[in-house]
Amino acid sequence: EILGHPVVIHGAGRTDTGVHASAQVAHFDVASPIPPHRWAKVLNTRLPDDILILASCAVPGNWHARFSASWRRYRYVLYTDPQPNLYLKPFSWHYYEPIQVEKMQAAIAPLVGRHHLAAFHRAGSKRPHSWVDVQEAWCRRRGPIVELEVQASGFLYGMMRLLAGMLVLVGRDRLSVEEFTQIWQSERRDLVKYAAPPMGLCLLRIGYPNSDRKSVV
Repeated sequence: EILGHPVVIHGAGRTDTGVHASAQVAHFDVASPIPPHRWAKVLNTRLPDDILILASCAVPGNWHARFSASWRRYRYVLYTDPQPNLYLKPFSWHYYEPIQVEKMQAAIAPLVGRHHLAAFHRAGSKRPHSWVDVQEAWCRRRGPIVELEVQASGFLYGMMRLLAGMLVLVGRDRLSVEEFTQIWQSERRDLVKYAAPPMGLCLLRIGYPNSDRKSVV
């Protein structure tokens, strides 16, 4: 609309319908007199109210929003108070049953490292393998809010929602820590049957080599 011709936008990662992003990164090739740092303001005048461009800049011709990224970080949020919170409802899973965060933490900690996580890989992905380098993974409680956060070199299709759904079973004592570990280590995708709802998931940050452009939440 601004340039008068189609423009291809390459995103750093995709999210399911209902999933949020506070740090999505995208790039596009353009020949325009508009200075690179002005594109954020120009685009914001044309975008809907629930999308905001935080910043824009010029990058080298061989830079790619997706393939140049060295890591991504996601957070899944559960709201565990019996009374719903209308302000948090669009951004969390209201799970009012008691859950034991300590057991969830014990279950997720061994995921750090390089693992074949086929158990958390939904069908429909074009990725030829399920190897993931998990750099950080933890679960914590802050009052009624339970946060599950994972940073990895890349994420499998549906990985975070499947992982969150299984960890809630651990927190509810419907699955032991040992059983959870055995399922993903033996790549039993058939035993991972439930994905957490999309609204609790948010793409937090994306890291690039030699760059200080990382959003912080």
